[in-house]
Amino acid sequence: MAAEAEAAVQALSLQEQHEEAKKAHQEYYKRRVELFSQYKARADEAKAKAAAENVPIKVILPDGAEKPGVKGVTTPLDVATAISKGLAKKVVVAKVDGAVWDLTRPLEGDCALQLLSFDDAEGKETFWHSSAHVLGQALELEYGADLTIGPALEEGFYYDCFLGNRTLNDAEKAVITKRMQQAVKEKQAFERIEVSREEALSMFQENKFKVEIISELPADAVISCYRCGPMVDLCHGPHVPNTGLLKAVGVNSMSRAFWRADVNREPLQRVYAITFPDDKELKEYQHRMEEAKKRDHRNVGTQQELFFFHPLSPGSCFFLPHGARIYNAMVEFIREKYWEFDYEEVMTPNIYNFDLWKTSGHADHYRENMFSFQVEKAEFGLKPMNCPGHCLMFGNRNRSYRELPLRLADFGVLHRNEYSGALQGLTRVRRFQQDDAHIFCRRDQVKEEIMAYLKMMGEVYDVFGLDYKMALSTRPEGYLGELEVWNAAEAALEEALNATGREWEMNPGDGAFYGPKIDITVFDALRRKFQCATVQLDFQLPIRFNLEYVTEDGSYQRPVIVHRAILGSAERMFAILTEHFGGKWPLWLSPRQCMVVPIAEGVYDYAHLVRRQLRKAGFHVDVDVADRKMQKKVREAQLAQYNYILVVGEEEKAAGTVNVRTRDNQVHGQHPLDHVIEVMSRERKTRSRVGLFGEHNGEAGAAADGSAEAAH
Repeated sequence: MAAEAEAAVQALSLQEQHEEAKKAHQEYYKRRVELFSQYKARADEAKAKAAAENVPIKVILPDGAEKPGVKGVTTPLDVATAISKGLAKKVVVAKVDGAVWDLTRPLEGDCALQLLSFDDAEGKETFWHSSAHVLGQALELEYGADLTIGPALEEGFYYDCFLGNRTLNDAEKAVITKRMQQAVKEKQAFERIEVSREEALSMFQENKFKVEIISELPADAVISCYRCGPMVDLCHGPHVPNTGLLKAVGVNSMSRAFWRADVNREPLQRVYAITFPDDKELKEYQHRMEEAKKRDHRNVGTQQELFFFHPLSPGSCFFLPHGARIYNAMVEFIREKYWEFDYEEVMTPNIYNFDLWKTSGHADHYRENMFSFQVEKAEFGLKPMNCPGHCLMFGNRNRSYRELPLRLADFGVLHRNEYSGALQGLTRVRRFQQDDAHIFCRRDQVKEEIMAYLKMMGEVYDVFGLDYKMALSTRPEGYLGELEVWNAAEAALEEALNATGREWEMNPGDGAFYGPKIDITVFDALRRKFQCATVQLDFQLPIRFNLEYVTEDGSYQRPVIVHRAILGSAERMFAILTEHFGGKWPLWLSPRQCMVVPIAEGVYDYAHLVRRQLRKAGFHVDVDVADRKMQKKVREAQLAQYNYILVVGEEEKAAGTVNVRTRDNQVHGQHPLDHVIEVMSRERKTRSRVGLFGEHNGEAGAAADGSAEAAH
């Protein structure tokens, strides 16, 4: 009772702190709105002047249709309404000459216009960015928060706010949701103004975070601000016309953050939330998130005793025996692919003198993410990637064109100094391994090498059952190297992508400064997106390391380096696959492939004989000799996700058979042990994602054929 009373006092104290903060900020919020209205009067005058001038403009729609308008007056929403009221209700943002644009912002001249809904990528981003402003409004009104930044995410949004020593907990979710729903009900208009840097500083002078952002802008910067209800914020926009479109609201979670992601700066509270145009979509999302929680690799890892983390080595995973089985099976799969696609596996040091990183450029641009230390008065560092070491390997002796392409693969241990607050299970770690490889090739070999890589990647992802999409990222503004070389490389990548027969997208100007790349986005069973595989051309590292090969005519030429990975971080892929399969591992990856269940003590010897035979065939197999009923043993083996449960009694012992069950409670009856081993071996060899054990040989054979076809 004393503890409950103390908690109640603390809660009351926290609530009083919230009330005090709200009171302290009231004048600031009020003055901010007054200044916004004052500056908005200029925009209203400009619109009135434009209406009086009545300068006609042409608005071209995607189908080529032309709509009339008035410069500085007509808005995209006006155009949508003229087409149909239904369209006007559905659209959330526009694109004007390719740039996203508020639906209520006047058009400034002749233009091409696209009208976008929530179903479009830019529509979702705008919808969730607008929702972040409503979340910010709730945080100000409920807690007197100092807002920092609130971006849209791939799915949803968050807002970081400063509350001093105060923190938020899950009990606040309902409070924030209710306040956001109130703003939605009020259908607050999103209004836009443009101000000078000095005017922006006057509006946000009591928020040191906004002041810091504004002060970093050029003195002559034109800054856009938006208002919805009592909330005014710095923002590049665009936004939906009003908060009424954000019909379904859900607050997901709270977490800690730091201003500018710097642990030495002010501690912040981060609130994650989601909105949708209707309740049905919100409920579907929440159901998906509940399923994701069940599949969370951290929970499954604990339940199945796969791995753990320890504070004495933050961000470095301890893989337990069952976790190591999965990890090794995954790596061995890639090793088989390396053999098939003619790669050479190498091993390189973990520690290098920092002169290496100065040559590669990482000392200047990546030092803060590296672990460094002194050895005999010289600076050394743990490697965060393998490419510089592979460059040393290539440059170790003279190379001939006959040796190219040279494909060097490395599973070496890597270390990156991630902030402790950013560490998250296996998806963000400090110690990891990659299926990292570098291809040193001639320029005329690039296309063929990329095609082979994409084929290998496709085969690996098909086995895992992971869908993916690809995008070509081309030359950025600050690119290094010759334009002719870039054009040829981009053309080779484009041809390789076309050869896959899959759809792909173009990301103009999104390549690295040292070469174009193909970005691969992976989707798991819950359609969540991940970045794992990567393939990147590099023209600059060969220059930095002075790498050359002798050409056919005896001259020297620099190779092109292809950086490539499929799993990416093996730890991250382990997490993705754990959640993708929901802990129900396919046989070839499974750490618990078979459980032998003896019915009585009299057949323990036969149960262990069965185990020895299965183990001889290379399977992970256990025997349950606990003093429990057979049904209880079977059920526990199914819950532990053993792929096969083999029940044995006197009858099976006499016949040399086993009674086959699966974790999904399919009973296949008695079968000779050698037949069971044969089917399981075929299932493992083909890396089938489904069990191949049928009620008769024909069924099993047909399933095996189908699986093999799917896997390749």
